[in-house]
Amino acid sequence: MQAVKTQNIDWINNLRLIALLAVIILHSTSLLLMQLGKVPLSTWLVADFLNAMVRFAVPCFVMITGALLLPKEYELAAFFKKRLTRVVIPFLFWSLIYVIYSWYNEELLFTNNLWLNIKLVLHQLKNGSCYHLWYVYMLIGLYFIIPVIGKFVRNASEKETLYFLLVWFGVMMLNQPFLSPYNPSVDMRYFTGYIGYLVLGNYLATKDFNMPNLRNWMVILFLVSLFIITLGSWLITRYPNIPGTMFYEPINPVVLILSASVFLIVKYTIPKVPILFIKIRDFIGGYNYGIYLGHALVLFFLDDLAGISYKLCNPILSIPITAIICLFITLILVWLISKVPFGKWVAG
Repeated sequence: MQAVKTQNIDWINNLRLIALLAVIILHSTSLLLMQLGKVPLSTWLVADFLNAMVRFAVPCFVMITGALLLPKEYELAAFFKKRLTRVVIPFLFWSLIYVIYSWYNEELLFTNNLWLNIKLVLHQLKNGSCYHLWYVYMLIGLYFIIPVIGKFVRNASEKETLYFLLVWFGVMMLNQPFLSPYNPSVDMRYFTGYIGYLVLGNYLATKDFNMPNLRNWMVILFLVSLFIITLGSWLITRYPNIPGTMFYEPINPVVLILSASVFLIVKYTIPKVPILFIKIRDFIGGYNYGIYLGHALVLFFLDDLAGISYKLCNPILSIPITAIICLFITLILVWLISKVPFGKWVAG
């Protein structure tokens, strides 16, 4: 299949910014979601609805990675040097920042024993020093498979690509809690995880869909998926035996449909906006990874020091407002870091 054409890369820049704001909104809902039973149900359902609406964020990030990286052929040493350096160095810097924050917040206690302190920090680096950094561990794992799966994608026919995606979807279905009792003891681990989003992103980006009203159908699909995730997440709160995050999980059929619909809606939408907005989008895009790494810290301080969180006003407004404020403060922070000596290595 052909690579994404250079002149069509603009929509991917749009999607990257949408996904970045979506992930900040997602994390801005977390505090309210944890208040189930402590706040009015109508208030909690607002967080549930907003959380469901932006569940496409991480899958779309992975799909963008697949769309951009799988069609290209790489020399292995150059690929890992470029990709892992750009990911790991900022990740280590921000991980240590979150270790310091945990110490400041008295979640970590250091002693006079230097070796025990080092082990404590290494333990944090091993398991993730902040809740959102799981994405980086997952991304690093995907980078190791990209040269291999990319070779398959570049040489596979459309039928073979669809076969891979169909098996991946089937395995995903069988791994869901309500179907897992019927999952046969066949080892299908090779078709699990986020690898399918890589292949799906490349397929949807390069496939020329000649379907009338495709975007309208995708909007309907998005709304139906949103309804199922919102309603399902509320309903399972009544059943303790079912994982409460089942409908929120990225490796979930409904979230997959939600994410694919957003991907295609953005692909087939060409908004007419002033050049200033395009420049702002591209400026933010240049610090996308750094903003992802740093936004959780900004959310902590916005709540602790300024009281800016879902409590600001009605959560249908306060959560998006909090996310937008967080986005621009984190952008300024990362931009300032990039201006100090060697800052560009850690800003992301």
